[in-house]
Amino acid sequence: MLVNHTRENKTQLAKRLGISRGMLYYKHKQSTEDERVRDLIKDVLALNPAYGHKRIALDLKLNKKRIRRVMKLYNLKPYRRRAKKPVKQDDIGKLPSDFKNEIETFCPIRQLIVWVGDFTYLNFHGKFYYLATTMDLFTREIVGWSFSDHHNSQLVVDAFVDGNRKTKQAPLYFHSDQGSEYDSRTYQTLITSMNTIISMSRKGHPWENGFQESFYSQFKSEFGDSNRFETLGELLESISQMLFYYNHDRIHTSLKTSPVKFRLLNT
Repeated sequence: MLVNHTRENKTQLAKRLGISRGMLYYKHKQSTEDERVRDLIKDVLALNPAYGHKRIALDLKLNKKRIRRVMKLYNLKPYRRRAKKPVKQDDIGKLPSDFKNEIETFCPIRQLIVWVGDFTYLNFHGKFYYLATTMDLFTREIVGWSFSDHHNSQLVVDAFVDGNRKTKQAPLYFHSDQGSEYDSRTYQTLITSMNTIISMSRKGHPWENGFQESFYSQFKSEFGDSNRFETLGELLESISQMLFYYNHDRIHTSLKTSPVKFRLLNT
């Protein structure tokens, strides 16, 4: 039996399939649109590598469910790196502070009402360095920060002073955990001299300072490995740039914009 190996042209193929010739060139609109959104997501992740689908949706002004679907379809994931936090040895066995949580029953309605403070650890070529930050709870802006090779009262004092220098005004409340750095006479003397009320989380209740806990979790995730830098100066410069990015450009999900833009909108 002879077999006809003549190649069908597109007109013949379309006729045999019972479709129009133009359908052979048709590309599903949904697939094309998904590819467009995929490229937009890649552009956002290139500038904001730790953005999840919610922040990407805010940045692109698109539905978050749609962004999540496209990210899953093309296996697009944000960069995440969680660093372990060493235990503060000075706080082991420490008695509870006389100060209480003064801010748990209200939420500030403007800036300079409540500042919150904490510090974290960065391992740089086998040595621990410490970053302390002061955040305005209303705007979520990091108003002050300090960096040192020692975690002592001066570390947290410098972060508060830096915030006071930049804002030209002290807050009504300053909230922190009960770490020995915040429970020191040096720190308490400074805060009370500013007519600021000291507030502290209850011992064993880290979520009462969850604002800073959340900030450091995201900061370390996005900052990555400190050991990629060769000098301490390079590390400090990168920290400064990261804090600037957080304040000015990075979308905060509860604010729907960056802290600085939120502050300017509410001044």
